[in-house]
Amino acid sequence: MKIRNYHHNDLNQIIELFLQTIQYVNRKDYSSIQITAWTNSKSTLTRTSIWKEEFKRNFTYVAEREGDIVGFIDLTATGHLERLYIHYKFQRQGIATELFSKVEKTAKEHNLMKLTTEASITARPFFERHQFNVIKDQTKVIDGVSMINFLMSKTLN
Repeated sequence: MKIRNYHHNDLNQIIELFLQTIQYVNRKDYSSIQITAWTNSKSTLTRTSIWKEEFKRNFTYVAEREGDIVGFIDLTATGHLERLYIHYKFQRQGIATELFSKVEKTAKEHNLMKLTTEASITARPFFERHQFNVIKDQTKVIDGVSMINFLMSKTLN
């Protein structure tokens, strides 16, 4: 597996990975109504244009195995971890940890003192293992459907 910088040609594969991961992995923590709202096909076009710009602006990395993207992560210049998703077929293989290590190193190189993220119920244990603390529980509303996530932070040494 190789961790590399994001390239604009990666976008479609990343969006497909995102949608499949939510549908297969997050289903254990969110209802089918919540999953449908989260992956709503009407917002895919909007998501594509927003992510395209954010990925260019952020520190964005992909994990690639045999030419296929198996995970991705992106971090803002202010230290907010926007997204971390691993393909549903490649869960629990250390890919998220490798991507997170890359982002953490990048944050330190840019003298960031703290990382924040909004973690799903599913992702919360991962971030807790990496010394993030819950700041507060949050309720997000997508297409009129409420979902719980957690604002979390980690102080960098």
